[in-house]
Amino acid sequence: MTALTLSTAAAPGLRADAIVIGVGKGGKGPVVAPGADAVDKAYDGRLAGVLETLGASGAEGEITKLPAPAGFKAPLVLAVGLGAEPEEGEEYGAEALRRAAGVAARALTGAKKAAFALPLADAADAGAIAEGALLGAYSFDAYKGGAKDAKGKAPLGEVALLGGKPRDKEYKAAVERALAVTEELNRARDLINTPPNDLDPEAFAAVAQTAAKEHGIKVEVLDEKALEKGGYGGILGVGAGSAAGPRLVKLSYTHADATKHLAFVGKGITYDSGGISLKPAGHNETMKCDMSGAAAVFAAVVAAARLGLAVNVTGWLALAENMPSGSATRPGDVLRMYSGKTVEVLNTDAEGRLVLADALWAASAEKPDAIVDVATLTGAMVLALGSRTFGVMANDEAFRSAIVEAADEVGEPSWPMPLPEHLRKGMDSPTADIANMGERMGGGLVAGLFLREFVGEGITWAHLDIAGPAFNEGGPFGYTPKGGTGSAVRTLVRLAELTAAGDLG
Repeated sequence: MTALTLSTAAAPGLRADAIVIGVGKGGKGPVVAPGADAVDKAYDGRLAGVLETLGASGAEGEITKLPAPAGFKAPLVLAVGLGAEPEEGEEYGAEALRRAAGVAARALTGAKKAAFALPLADAADAGAIAEGALLGAYSFDAYKGGAKDAKGKAPLGEVALLGGKPRDKEYKAAVERALAVTEELNRARDLINTPPNDLDPEAFAAVAQTAAKEHGIKVEVLDEKALEKGGYGGILGVGAGSAAGPRLVKLSYTHADATKHLAFVGKGITYDSGGISLKPAGHNETMKCDMSGAAAVFAAVVAAARLGLAVNVTGWLALAENMPSGSATRPGDVLRMYSGKTVEVLNTDAEGRLVLADALWAASAEKPDAIVDVATLTGAMVLALGSRTFGVMANDEAFRSAIVEAADEVGEPSWPMPLPEHLRKGMDSPTADIANMGERMGGGLVAGLFLREFVGEGITWAHLDIAGPAFNEGGPFGYTPKGGTGSAVRTLVRLAELTAAGDLG
């Protein structure tokens, strides 16, 4: 993990491999952002002109490298675009700082230390820059010959935030929060990126048990026998075709001063072949990521514990591997769920809602103040919102709005989605209480309606469909790497923080 420090040192005298500065996009060319004063002064106040000569515009994510001025101990200045220059009297937003820091950290892969002289007006800015840098420096290297990226370079070793105040309580708290959240988010990324032959339900449960022990979280793991005894027909039905048995993991973080209880439920299909309704070639190569919801829930609970939030948080990880075999669930089979309802399985590739249904009902039994489930649930949501935005559905409009606002605050694009009642009829079954499929059009909304059937009466609930942003198949951008992204972790943590502060519900 990249090290992080707050520094009061001046940029010229700091020993580092590079000085990172920000550049805004002004109406008449690039504008040197606050924090880069010492660098600009060393260029006799002509740094903006030099950058423009080199082709810089200040556009978001743009990188321009130039030799450091005489007298600087760092040999390189790296200018990163922050996007549009703020209006007079305003400052660069937290997300602009996060993205710029992430781009810079990735551009400095292979460097041992970099000094970040980005705009830093307060502790919140320090937290945003720290978060972006630590997420941008992420590299998944477990299967490579050492901690190296695709080009054979190690991630940036250390980030020094210039302008930080090491002895200030607010600055220290902001950086400590950034460290806790990013470390757990990056752990979620590691889990998502781990090949399914090394991360089956049992292995995932073992990771959760180890982390729970380390951070004082109570953990309970239900194996096949316990699931069968308890009547968890959805989880068992999905895992029936695999040699690797399913698991239901319950993580319980409690705080002595808590007055509210949140339950987070994550879909954890460690590999999704589609089962008997087999996915075609071209659609199954990245299906190790189908446990991203469970990874997000796991990371959020651990982060809440590390931050000592005054809220009780229970995480439910519904883990199974969906495989075809002679013992697999067939289209047309009927499963009796943990709630007692029966479900006719029309498509075994609509399996996520089946494991979530059991976990939602288990979570409901504890009567939490709210339940939020997270899942890479439907391709329909990707078609609707693209690859960077997750959909939010809920049985309470105010709660849905609060989640969208929290997601926006932490820089995770989301969009409120409806639960149209007329789509429920499409899941009527002549054989069972409900079918796991309905109308094809609006499939993401149909899935949300299905899940709602398994939420306890009177409990506030929301569903996050992260199928689009959970796994980035394109090139890296901002602080988002290729591969597992850790989508929804920061939104869940923010919801826990707001609840602890009494600002949610």
